Amino acid sequence: MTAPASVATAPPPLANLDGQIVPLAEARIPALDRGFLFGDAVYEVLRLYAGRPWLEYDHFERLARSLSSIRIDGVDVERLRRRMHETIAAGSFQEATVYIQITRGSAPRAYAFPAAAMPLELLFVQEFIDPYREARRTGARVILQPDIRWGRCDIKSTNLLGNVLAMQTAREVGCLEALLYLPDGTLTEGTHTSLFGVHDGCLLTAPSTPSILPGVTRKLILRLAAQERVPVREEPLRRDQLAQLSELFLTGTTSEVLPVREVEYNQVGAGDPGPITRRLQQAYEQAVKAFLK
Repeated sequence: MTAPASVATAPPPLANLDGQIVPLAEARIPALDRGFLFGDAVYEVLRLYAGRPWLEYDHFERLARSLSSIRIDGVDVERLRRRMHETIAAGSFQEATVYIQITRGSAPRAYAFPAAAMPLELLFVQEFIDPYREARRTGARVILQPDIRWGRCDIKSTNLLGNVLAMQTAREVGCLEALLYLPDGTLTEGTHTSLFGVHDGCLLTAPSTPSILPGVTRKLILRLAAQERVPVREEPLRRDQLAQLSELFLTGTTSEVLPVREVEYNQVGAGDPGPITRRLQQAYEQAVKAFLK
């Protein structure tokens, strides 16, 4: 995709906290905020290409669903979108990411919902230096880790300790991502990516259940697969099936379509990004180009 701005010329990160635009380093969150105390919050991450939010509608639709799922009321999602665009324009951001987090607000510390807390609305925009560029070309190395997350992974909440621990383990052994599996061996997803395999020319991916996040990029890839006439089966993948796959790739807002060449030091297929992965990478790039016209 488009080359990112250099660190020297990148605009400084900007935050929008309850409607006030400030440098990100100056944004202040109350100590009694429930997002800080309990992870009582939801979030979204969007990618900007040439200053425009990619898949904006899908991200805000999922944000609204997450808010409803954990019963945070009183958030004007359309107003939040306007604030996002105002913040992007204020920093003249081009190749960047937008992070949005909504918490239940501040209140004396108690588990039950406070009677009168106002949701806190934070977003910030910062330039994106792509860490996946080379791996998209050659393929990534990943490891396997037990999925120890809570039971509602379909809600994009800030309860991410399980993801953090798995990702740290991957980093310590020189891998780019960790794939998560349940006690019965079912693969769910990566710590911050959706998972796709290829077997006998068919694209396989886990069905949408509470065990996985309904990825926005995953949704796009399923649409592009139909466009490219790639057959798809939404069914659980298992650890013991990995050796049978000819291709494996991950998808995500920042990783885009990321081939996997090695899992737990075992080669996937021929060890190079496969033809279906390449077709979908190209289809993704074409979709972005069409969006920017």
